[in-house]
Amino acid sequence: MDTDSSPIRLVLFFTSGMSLRRWDELGIFDREVALYQRLQRQGVEVTFVTYGDVRDHKYAARLPSIRICCNRWGLPSHIYERLIPILHPRALGRAHLYKTNQVPGAPAALASSRLHGKPLIARCGYMWSEFMQRHHGSSAPATRRSRAIEWQVFGGAASVVVTTDAMRHSIVGRQPWLSDRIRVVPNYVDTEAFCPGDPQEVLPNHLCYIGRLDEGQKNLPALVEAVEDLDVTLDLIGEGPLRPALERAAARNPRIRLIGGLPHKALPGHLQRAALFVLPSHYEGHPKTLIEAMACGVPIVSTDVPGIREVVRHGESGLLCSPQTDALKAAITDALSDADLRVRMGKKAREYAKAHYSLDRISRLELTLYHELVQG
Repeated sequence: MDTDSSPIRLVLFFTSGMSLRRWDELGIFDREVALYQRLQRQGVEVTFVTYGDVRDHKYAARLPSIRICCNRWGLPSHIYERLIPILHPRALGRAHLYKTNQVPGAPAALASSRLHGKPLIARCGYMWSEFMQRHHGSSAPATRRSRAIEWQVFGGAASVVVTTDAMRHSIVGRQPWLSDRIRVVPNYVDTEAFCPGDPQEVLPNHLCYIGRLDEGQKNLPALVEAVEDLDVTLDLIGEGPLRPALERAAARNPRIRLIGGLPHKALPGHLQRAALFVLPSHYEGHPKTLIEAMACGVPIVSTDVPGIREVVRHGESGLLCSPQTDALKAAITDALSDADLRVRMGKKAREYAKAHYSLDRISRLELTLYHELVQG
């Protein structure tokens, strides 16, 4: 195939159970499709294989020229997932390569790759098995199953794409023979939409958190306790199982505001008004909201843990601390007490995000990989 003159046809397999409609409900639709819309303009024909029903076809107007293959038969999700390789024969047969969005759902992509003889890009934004281990323990059935699926999918892929060097090292530690197949392609941010606002509109002592409202990973109780007696306003943007407890905390401290889930396009305005973006997590994969805050030039206070320490440079683009309440409180206080430091960190954060995570850069990395696999 002459890829200089013919379009590359890519099939993206959605995460198990995920649909376009669910992306829209979560407010992440625009963010998730941005890369593939950019790749379209660079000559890639894109097909989405989703787990939604026929209602996913209603998104065709928002996705011009992207083919949508969904569960139009209304099959139970686990049955549909097993039958995907044979339910969409035309789209899968004419494609040049397949790609997974995450490891959950990747077995369907691997089975399709073997059936139709197409190279597979096994992409994962976080190490699923490591997240399962943190949630359930190393010997739990869910952890063992996730490890087995990763082993199978990574081993059967033509290329494995991860978002951080730490993830690459983790896979090589388990499957060293895959070293040459692994590429680091970070998450992306639209640095034109996520950009600094008017400095005069930044609200003094205003903190912003964006993400899932949970305790185990995101460590929000420690953040709420850290700001309890500080003269700050904390906006919590997102939804999750911890919301009832956070509502009770907000009732006691009116400076804590639960904004709820927002469309992705509404996030830059909130970030541009924040004096600090705070992410108190115990661990992360490659947090998208963090790099979006950096792209907006917001100084960061976060934790010195995997997935964050690879993105934020302590003392340059943000302050890193341990996940404990006292450490978070001290870091927030230090950052708010030094306006010059915040300006310097915000500028460095913006520069780093543009240099490493811009949509232009990530789309070029993706396209280079596609050409290599198709031509090879």
